[in-house]
Amino acid sequence: MLEGFFQPSAIAVVGVARSEGKVGHFVFDNLLDAGYPGTVYPVNPRANEIHGHRCYPDIASLPEVPELAVIVVPAPAVADIIDECGVAGITSVIVISAGFKESGPAGGALERDVLARASAHGIRLLGPNCLGLIATESQLNASFAGTMPPTGHIAFMSQSGALGTAILDWAGSEDLGLSHFVSLGNRADLSEADLLSAWADDESVKVIVAYLESVASGTAFLEAASRVTRHKPVIALKSGGSDAGARAVSSHTGSLAGSEAAYDAAFHRTGVMRAHTVQELFDLATALSRQPLPAGQGVAILTNAGGPAVLATDACERAGIALASLENDTLERLRATLPDAAALYNPVDILGDAEPERYGAALDALYLDPNIRAVLVILTPQAMTDPSSTARLLADRVSKTSITTIASFMGGHSVAEARTILRDGDIPVYAFPEQAVAVLGAMGSYSRHLERPDITPPTFERDRDTVARLIADAHSKRHTFITEESASTIATAYGISVPRGFVAQDLASAHAFAKDIGYPVVAKISSPDILHKSDIGGIAVGIDTPQELANAYETILGKARSYAPDAVIDGLHIQEMLQGKREVIVGVNRDMQFGPLVMFGLGGVYVEVLKDVTFRLAPLDQPEAREMISEIRGFRLLAGSRGQKPADLDAIADVLVRISTLVSDFPEIVELDINPLMVGDSGEGAIAADIRIGIGGQE
Repeated sequence: MLEGFFQPSAIAVVGVARSEGKVGHFVFDNLLDAGYPGTVYPVNPRANEIHGHRCYPDIASLPEVPELAVIVVPAPAVADIIDECGVAGITSVIVISAGFKESGPAGGALERDVLARASAHGIRLLGPNCLGLIATESQLNASFAGTMPPTGHIAFMSQSGALGTAILDWAGSEDLGLSHFVSLGNRADLSEADLLSAWADDESVKVIVAYLESVASGTAFLEAASRVTRHKPVIALKSGGSDAGARAVSSHTGSLAGSEAAYDAAFHRTGVMRAHTVQELFDLATALSRQPLPAGQGVAILTNAGGPAVLATDACERAGIALASLENDTLERLRATLPDAAALYNPVDILGDAEPERYGAALDALYLDPNIRAVLVILTPQAMTDPSSTARLLADRVSKTSITTIASFMGGHSVAEARTILRDGDIPVYAFPEQAVAVLGAMGSYSRHLERPDITPPTFERDRDTVARLIADAHSKRHTFITEESASTIATAYGISVPRGFVAQDLASAHAFAKDIGYPVVAKISSPDILHKSDIGGIAVGIDTPQELANAYETILGKARSYAPDAVIDGLHIQEMLQGKREVIVGVNRDMQFGPLVMFGLGGVYVEVLKDVTFRLAPLDQPEAREMISEIRGFRLLAGSRGQKPADLDAIADVLVRISTLVSDFPEIVELDINPLMVGDSGEGAIAADIRIGIGGQE
């Protein structure tokens, strides 16, 4: 797939300028300098030859049909050249030219015309407004980047050409090998999902790295990334994380669910590892391209200095990485070969005077321990230390084991040669232990993703017809929110428990219902035009007597009419009051890229102030719902602490699954809050005390 871009037999460069320093000339020079083995045809009607290569006036005059055309002409001329390529039979085109949608409405119209013509001819298009691409195994540099990276197994795509050039230069200085580099530009056609699919089965690619500012299609990205990460790791640096420009929404969930939450949920669902800095991006890529994944939990730290070992241990604890418990046989082997003053109980400190052979003996013992799945080797350059010889010994040992091994050789000039030796031996090496631990944590998370089965939402009986009818009724009345009574009916249709309730249109019926269900009760204004009931004093709780109910009835209606004189008021919603239960919140906000985003958190002040919430993409199954619940910082309040019984976690998970199924079944639901969901002790269930459902999709 996309072989015409990465393995073309011949290339036409349209717009090769005669003078040095022009972009088209630079692209032509890069193709020649990289040693591309195929034929490169310069196309320029105003030149006879460039660098001794015959120039052709147009695509039609070429002696053969190249598989790839690189277009570097002014934007208004690009569409006609696309037609020339299509008539000739060229199916892969890179448009490096700028001046398209990034420049404004006129440029956007040009871009749409270019894409329409390319589509009509069956042409796949990279760009426009891009840097080009590089495929190192094909000796192909169809870009105007100043650097050709060394050959390796990391495929890199970038939505920023400028960042791409910086990273290419950095990769060259660090001897970090790339298999591919692609600048996506405006993504008029080819997107990140296309590249993921193309690199999925490419044996030269071990790791896929992406700098993303957005995705062209959330659905296409989810499908491609989910498929690829089952076979090879994908690491993304996602920028544009501020939610300042997020769409204003009326629900708690909407106010908390910005683009960052959606991308985090998408990456979690697909197994994409998220980096937060360029350094972290390539720390991970280096390790994943050079070392096997850990085969489970259990890290051993081997060091010649106690301080860095403590730093590494602290970092492991913060990252949830378990240090391996060493077997007695391992301790005996270490005791037989290490000085009496050495610390044997992981971390293994072999002391500051450790020579290379002492590192080797300790590694031999650790590699035999069945509890160890990864080893972090730390070296600090002390007076007796031989960093380069230690690095050579480490490279030899690592070449003979399948146990994940990474290193932190701390220091500057004195360990520079040793770091080069380690990199040449496919051992990731980092300046600081915390970097190395972060890499091990990400590798472990990816290993667990590979073990996790695909989401399989359970099937359960649900009344879709009732939900469809209630949504259609709201649409017919041009309501953007379902009434609370209808929302309760929808919840019931999907097997979610709700309190007993009744909309009283007069005080007598309110008294009758309250007497029937028993005090205390809750009273709420019932109006499709008043969303935030508590903000206007439209809710009264803990009503214990008929007189209190009469007072609440009069007060709530008065405040509602004062707040919204033109609002439709259906009456007062009287509900049984739920007591002695924990409050949590369950919500949904429909992200424009990735679809319904499910939120869970503690209710009350915890969501208002602490924003202690987690997000996942719908639909969910029970394991992922339970994982959501366990991720909040306040989980111990639900799990049972200080003598409290645990909350009914199974009931919470069940509600999350059912809500995720509801919003997957009905894309008209754009936001939903259950706040609070009242949860009893284990085995006592959960009840949705207050439900708000916002809808869209009206004509």
